[in-house]
Amino acid sequence: MEIVVIWSDSAIQDLRNIYDYLYFQASKRIADKISNAIVDKTILLEQTPRIGQKEEMLAHLNKEIRYLIEGNYKIVYWIDENLISVATVFDCRQDPQKLKSKKT
Repeated sequence: MEIVVIWSDSAIQDLRNIYDYLYFQASKRIADKISNAIVDKTILLEQTPRIGQKEEMLAHLNKEIRYLIEGNYKIVYWIDENLISVATVFDCRQDPQKLKSKKT
């Protein structure tokens, strides 16, 4: 069966915020490069959905939550049969406890 990867509204907003920050603080080229790398990383999930490590900070939730790392960013997702939901894109330079308060 085919695996489908979808992005939550929250994850899309996270990616927009990352892009906007990089656009104004660095350059359009860097914003494009990093945001595209994040999106490209999620394409791997279509072939190997369990490639990411389990996210222990969110183990209390009743979902199989995993993550991938791309640069300074943690791409948090969960698996539900043939559906992969990208829940959030988290900047790893922040306090890790903030991840618990993010909507997943």
